[in-house]
Amino acid sequence: MKQKTKPGTGPLRSLEFGVSFLAPSSHMELLASCPRSRLSLWGGWAPPPSHSRDLRPLPQDDGVCLSMEGGAAATTPAALPYYVAFSQLLGLTLVAMTGAWLGLYRGGIAWESDLQFNAHPLCMVIGLIFLQGNALLVYRVFRNEAKRTTKVLHGLLHIFALVIALVGLVAVFDYHRKKGYADLYSLHSWCGILVFVLYFVQWLVGFSFFLFPGASFSLRSRYRPQHIFFGATIFLLSVGTALLGLKEALLFNLGGKYSAFEPEGVLANVLGLLLACFGGAVLYILTRADWKRPSQAEEQALSMDFKTLTEGDSPGSQ
Repeated sequence: MKQKTKPGTGPLRSLEFGVSFLAPSSHMELLASCPRSRLSLWGGWAPPPSHSRDLRPLPQDDGVCLSMEGGAAATTPAALPYYVAFSQLLGLTLVAMTGAWLGLYRGGIAWESDLQFNAHPLCMVIGLIFLQGNALLVYRVFRNEAKRTTKVLHGLLHIFALVIALVGLVAVFDYHRKKGYADLYSLHSWCGILVFVLYFVQWLVGFSFFLFPGASFSLRSRYRPQHIFFGATIFLLSVGTALLGLKEALLFNLGGKYSAFEPEGVLANVLGLLLACFGGAVLYILTRADWKRPSQAEEQALSMDFKTLTEGDSPGSQ
């Protein structure tokens, strides 16, 4: 005997509730604008009802196609890969030229000798300039990967930069101690300590908010603008401090010969230009609003957990 089912009940009831619950949100509208997502809304691979066949992409559809079964399929801006490649070329050339300057004119690097100081500029360029800049670009380069994976890579690059910069600081303080030189008297040294402390605090707070479990989405969303601002500011301060240190080293080592266009002075000047250009390229990529990493499906309403629903907030993109 066939059992009758009351209207509004049965296996499709939960699906109806889910659709009706999400329908008012803007995330559901984005799903409706994606042809692939329409199929998943009505279950399996069955086509949507006839009255929904003529759905058209909404005006706010920016090319990000979300689905309930996968991540987001976002197109990469045409010029972005070229700017990223250009920034990497500048950064690698910067590191190589720093090594060439220290090897050709400063005698190279050796920890247990008078050459210990030379580890300082090389470590700072690699850590606080090149690696820090690349850590900032992670959210522009890896646009379609899972948000947590991108966060981990972002944090790891900052850890490597922090450790290498710490080696550079130990090198210069240890060298000064052995030689009996004064510490922390110049503008370069003051700016350097400020940058390192800010960088460490920025990483620590960022880890607590974005990687360490427990921080709510609403708290993350309120702190995110400050995290982004201070990240770019610390990077800019790092470039400026490196330029101050380069000029200081030239004045100490060359003295009056600096004005005579000594080859070392010319090479160091080119190195300074590379520092400024790399910093400018990274900041330009970061400030292009249309190159911002798009939100993924995991960050949208379909992946909201109980905490998100109760707080009325959802994680945004960075």
